[in-house]
Amino acid sequence: MIRLQKILLPTDFSQNSRTAQKYACAFADQFGSEVHVLYVMQDVTLIMPEPGAMFAIPALNVDEVRQSAEKMLQTVPDETWSKGKKVVRATRSGSPYIEIVSYAADNDIDLIVMSTHGRSGLPHVLLGSVAEKVVRKAGCPVLTVRPDEHEFVTP
Repeated sequence: MIRLQKILLPTDFSQNSRTAQKYACAFADQFGSEVHVLYVMQDVTLIMPEPGAMFAIPALNVDEVRQSAEKMLQTVPDETWSKGKKVVRATRSGSPYIEIVSYAADNDIDLIVMSTHGRSGLPHVLLGSVAEKVVRKAGCPVLTVRPDEHEFVTP
């Protein structure tokens, strides 16, 4: 018998993430699971240009970004679903796929439910796929939810 006690829902607060949320909540209802919602702040050092680059990136206040993310996390999953249920919310900073896989291992997650952005071709090659990397590296099953595809759960 499959036992799903802990489900991880990584989110970037996009519409695609909300679609994955439907699946995570449906599984949690079915198995009586606790839901872990994780937001990963991209490590700014990974996206900063080299010194002397010809363009400037506006300074980011990391504390403001973290506070904003933590505030938004309180709305995922929405209050009508999460009331009376065990929901753990967390924020991490770093490479998204590494932090997702690490969080899953550190917290004995049984299933990761995450969205994909549905990129293909050159955008996929250039940007990579967090979901694809998580599927390859995670120590537990990963359900990926594609945008604009057939949905198996009712709204």
